[in-house]
Amino acid sequence: MNRYDLIIIGGGPGGYVAAIKAAQLGGKVAVVEKEKLGGVCLNWGCIPTKTILKTAKLYKDILRGEEFGIIGIDNADIKVDWNLLTKRKDKVVKRLVSGIYTLFKRNKIDLFEGMGKVIDKNNVEVNGETITGKNLILATGAKDNIPSIEGLDNALKSGKIINSKGALQLEEIPKDLVIVGGGVIAVEFATIFNSLGSNVTLIQRSSRILSSTEKEMANTLQKQLIRKGINILTDTRLKSITEARVLIDHKGEEKLFKGDKYLISLGLKAQLNGIENLNLELDSKGFVKTNEKMETSIEGVYAIGDLNGKFALAHVASAEGIVAAGNIMGKDSTMNYDIVPSCIYTFPELASVGLTEEEAKNRGYDITVSKFPLAANGKALAEGETIGFAKIISDNQYGEVIGTHIMASNATDMISEAIMTIQIEGTVYDIAKAIHPHPTLSETVMEAAFGAIDKPIHI
Repeated sequence: MNRYDLIIIGGGPGGYVAAIKAAQLGGKVAVVEKEKLGGVCLNWGCIPTKTILKTAKLYKDILRGEEFGIIGIDNADIKVDWNLLTKRKDKVVKRLVSGIYTLFKRNKIDLFEGMGKVIDKNNVEVNGETITGKNLILATGAKDNIPSIEGLDNALKSGKIINSKGALQLEEIPKDLVIVGGGVIAVEFATIFNSLGSNVTLIQRSSRILSSTEKEMANTLQKQLIRKGINILTDTRLKSITEARVLIDHKGEEKLFKGDKYLISLGLKAQLNGIENLNLELDSKGFVKTNEKMETSIEGVYAIGDLNGKFALAHVASAEGIVAAGNIMGKDSTMNYDIVPSCIYTFPELASVGLTEEEAKNRGYDITVSKFPLAANGKALAEGETIGFAKIISDNQYGEVIGTHIMASNATDMISEAIMTIQIEGTVYDIAKAIHPHPTLSETVMEAAFGAIDKPIHI
């Protein structure tokens, strides 16, 4: 019988990072994974979609060539080869996945490939073998939330309805794509397929897309997507789905939509298969309850990533994995969910960290909101990417930055400055005083900081 300091069920961005960290701290670690290391994010999510988005962005930029002084391009002859694009995506994923397997060998982590079933908090069965550990980290993730809607089950069986994983396995670019849902996954796929030439309709239940995203950014992006030709319907209710059509109620009027494929993205629910014997305490939405140390209701059992329902983000899962591994190996550690960055890879990108204006007011802060537009930034003008802004929310008592929201072509990279500022309790004075290189989009953050103090320089 194999005995370990730690058994981890699930080898996604939470599980594999926790395994490496625990091993680095001297632990004997086993990981049970039923598919591929890297999980959904690396194999069917974050990395594949960003690889495709790169092609989509490059394609759109080529079509704009004349705007940048490039002539001789016949736009009618330019097209995206889906098969070649898919091969490149697979190559990128394969390289990254193989890297994780190498890291497991280097850190002497034992990998058990198969479906794990928890017998109790110290014993896990996989492929007929029982492995024993002092501690257990659950990183089983989440699965698609499939609501009870007329016709949905049959449409799913037919293959006409796909999820995000299915979208990455399409054999060709759909001519007409109907997306049900308006969250991050739905909006990113709408961006991808609209850019690649699909006629995209996006159906959202609430009054706007990205309902949990900073309001001004979400509304600005919604207008931009509509300008790009995406048909967006908000305030809807899904009535039925068949292989032939999607029927909705839109503000009291029935509307019918047809597509080659219907992409469903209606949230997630915890993946509890294989861990039922633990009888863990769940929250009101069915996710595993955890504290700031990632401990569950059972001593020695931890839950990280999508399973606990805090944030369905790979970088949060990894951070939670490091916290859990540290606590197991005697390094006291906690999660701070107030400094979690959120990134949305659309054109332009959206990135946030900290509080929104509404959240800050609800918490009783006396705040200043300062915004600087990309249209007044030299680098943005040079690149022809002027849609967006940098917005800083600061506390008036000390000028401490409590929230930053950026809409720009590379917002997901720019947000790290704001993350570090909030992490060290920095102020708008610190940002304004820091010399930012010119010309860069990061100057918009500096200008927003000047605006919070007095006035921006360049408007």
